[in-house]
Amino acid sequence: MFFNAQNKRVLLQDTEMDYVVFGQGLYPLVILPGLSDGLQTVRGQAMLLAWYYRQFSKDFRVYIFSRKNKITQGYTTREMAKDQQKVLHQLDIERAFVMGVSQGGMVAQYLAIEFPDLVKRLVIAVSISRPNMTIQAAVESWKQMATADDYKSLIIDTMEKTFSARQLRKYRPFYPVISRLGKPNSFRRFLIQAEACLDHDAYGELNRITCPTLVIGGGSDLVVGPNSSEEMAAQIEDSQLVIYPELGHGAYEETKDFNRQVKRFLLSASSRAFPLEHFLWRKWFEMR
Repeated sequence: MFFNAQNKRVLLQDTEMDYVVFGQGLYPLVILPGLSDGLQTVRGQAMLLAWYYRQFSKDFRVYIFSRKNKITQGYTTREMAKDQQKVLHQLDIERAFVMGVSQGGMVAQYLAIEFPDLVKRLVIAVSISRPNMTIQAAVESWKQMATADDYKSLIIDTMEKTFSARQLRKYRPFYPVISRLGKPNSFRRFLIQAEACLDHDAYGELNRITCPTLVIGGGSDLVVGPNSSEEMAAQIEDSQLVIYPELGHGAYEETKDFNRQVKRFLLSASSRAFPLEHFLWRKWFEMR
């Protein structure tokens, strides 16, 4: 199978969590996707995701997790992080590199705050640490569209707010097709996760993040707003900041430099790993 990519599912209390795993590398890399997970989980997407994140397949064992399948009203990003830790423990992943994108970055913040021994290095991409007017306006409008069962408007508005004008010129001709694909049977999951985005506020606890952290943002982000990445990096002591001034929320997709920056940051840690830790990681991987 491509990059040894597999679709998997793990039990979590009275429900399950879908995930994709691939790669032949030594170290576990956990990737947490954004709010789009509310519309479609990673189930059945192993080949696609392995191709998209193929740059990491040689050096890492990559795990891409959805939120758990059964979620209830009021489910918060902090609770998502606690559930993620339980799943990682079940999979015998006690220490990992973690990258969260958009809402995944919110969950990743709490993962590093609540479970500092779990996160070796952290990447927070195009995300926020507290609410602002930009994300409130964007997500509230998406909630209205979802409530009205207007999937077409939801998808188009999301893309218009996510990508740069240059990228949109490529996508707009395909809107009639894109806006008909992947519509969920219910928007309940999306609405719960959207509300979690609006309620997320980890700003006052960011100083509890002790692992090396890379914060990446777009200077023209119409979803999380300007300066959201800068204010996160300012609150996290051992952090680096990368901003793509001309890009927005889709910076992770629009520039090949994004994955290169992430990989460089993560490998700068693994290359300095202590011999004993290196030995234990290898033994863990051989037993998977």
